[in-house]
Amino acid sequence: MPTIVLTTLNARYIHASLGLRYLAANMGELEGDTEIMEFTLQNRAEEIVEALLAAQPRIIGFGVYIWNVSEITRVVALLKCVAPHITVVLGGPEVSYECDEQEVVRLANHVITGWGDISFAKLCRELLQQRPQAQKIIAGIQPPLSEIKLPYAYYSDSDIAHRTLYVEASRGCPFKCEFCLSSLDKTAWAFDLDRILDELDKLYQRGARQFKFVDRTFNLNIKDSVRILEFFLARLDDKLFVHFEVIPDHLPEQLKALIVRFPAGALQFEVGIQTLNPEVQALISRKQDTVKAEENLRWLRQESQAHIHVDLIIGLPGEDVASIADGFDRLIALKQQEIQVGVLKRLRGTPITRHTEAYAMRYSPYPPYAILATDRIDFSTMQRLVRFARYWDLVGNSGRFAKTLPLLLAVSPFARFLTFSDWLYAATRKTHEIPLPQLFDLLFTGLTTALAVAPETARSAVEHDFLQSGSKEMPPFMRNEKNRNRKTRAGNPAKRQARLQAE
Repeated sequence: MPTIVLTTLNARYIHASLGLRYLAANMGELEGDTEIMEFTLQNRAEEIVEALLAAQPRIIGFGVYIWNVSEITRVVALLKCVAPHITVVLGGPEVSYECDEQEVVRLANHVITGWGDISFAKLCRELLQQRPQAQKIIAGIQPPLSEIKLPYAYYSDSDIAHRTLYVEASRGCPFKCEFCLSSLDKTAWAFDLDRILDELDKLYQRGARQFKFVDRTFNLNIKDSVRILEFFLARLDDKLFVHFEVIPDHLPEQLKALIVRFPAGALQFEVGIQTLNPEVQALISRKQDTVKAEENLRWLRQESQAHIHVDLIIGLPGEDVASIADGFDRLIALKQQEIQVGVLKRLRGTPITRHTEAYAMRYSPYPPYAILATDRIDFSTMQRLVRFARYWDLVGNSGRFAKTLPLLLAVSPFARFLTFSDWLYAATRKTHEIPLPQLFDLLFTGLTTALAVAPETARSAVEHDFLQSGSKEMPPFMRNEKNRNRKTRAGNPAKRQARLQAE
């Protein structure tokens, strides 16, 4: 039985925790006494506690994030109720700041803030040796990256076969965008690239083909970016998929020359635009050459086969609906494959809080601390925008509606899709769990009523997308049309006479 269990709740099974594997890799002599146990948000707290207790650990370390803190709080509360002798240690970004305010911190024995790579193992040694550890809140030690053992051997064969593998060539970020925790880093630190590429090659030789880099600024150091792209180009096959987060206004010719060599489906770039309003950019300390960023996005779409995922944030200080609409419409004009419309979250510790009073920013007190209202956007309007974001992900980003989407975005895309979004919510009163056949039917009805699209035009587009979707259950509007046609044929006197004469 393990003495130490490292655990977290991932959003989905396909996600494999890089943080837990870093901790496991750096346990030193305690490595053999340490086990990783991962769960998902879909697991019941009681089931998680039962599984953890079955391992009979003395110490349990939890990775706590904004998306799982509520569930982990429940798990820790149950653990402390039925097994108070187990030492609970928390780490992760959600508990690294504003610790005193959090129920999960109150319940735990210890919290390691910041970097935990070597600090967790150090604490475990002290606890197992029964050395007194008076501190509850422990500031994590940030070692040189060369002293951190890399975690990639801790991806199992099952992980490689079934899950996305998270990797990194650097940590930190030199930029100061105030909504992001990386704004506290002051700089970026690069791992020795030979080390990284050697580990990635080992993963590749074991069969790994999906790599998601978590570096905040992949194309910050162009020399390293070039080597990484060359590494994957040398290993191209029809299963390879690599994801990078890139700076939108920094795409020199060296990178472009390599990007164009990747075939469709092999390369994905996440591009954090966030806002195209220069005044808002300045307000949140975001340095971005918007003209260059748009130019690069246009080049990526027209000249490369990379899949582009662009991020836009709703609710930033100083931004109103008209400004959000302008940014969305400009990105639509650039024909990006995905536009992720996100809602601002108040991450603990981020400098965005300095705008709270001046811009009347009101956040939910519950994770993930989403913005509820600002001086420019009232609560009711913000809820409309939240629904817009959800429906856009459901329709605009799904890839299912190639013919229908142009009808939804014909003129003034943001305003038009917001009209459809308002209609869709009024018709269903829900934003989730809309079956696909019903969604096709709603699209047809919404186009022809809320957006005044000619029925034949709407029917042709939606039917085309339905037939391409592979869905077997026909939407009601198509069934009704089929039945009408059948009745018309059956009731046609000429055809009926012809059949009778033939008899």
